[in-house]
Amino acid sequence: MAKPVVLNGAMQPIDIADSLDRFQWEALRALGAPSPDSTRLSEPALAQLVGSDLAEFRDDRPAITAKGRRVVACGSPRLWNS
Repeated sequence: MAKPVVLNGAMQPIDIADSLDRFQWEALRALGAPSPDSTRLSEPALAQLVGSDLAEFRDDRPAITAKGRRVVACGSPRLWNS
């Protein structure tokens, strides 16, 4: 069995993904797209993602972080059954 990835010494990516609301989750997934359309992102959701180190600003444009990519890759258990 593979070891779970641990972020910030405590939360696993799957725990983080499960704690995101629908707007944060959609914004994070949109940022992970090959050509993100930042005009469709919710500003409050984006601010929360930046505060959680899941997104950042590069050249004044929002971008997903490595931590955010791990969260998207793990997904959310709430979304697996839908």
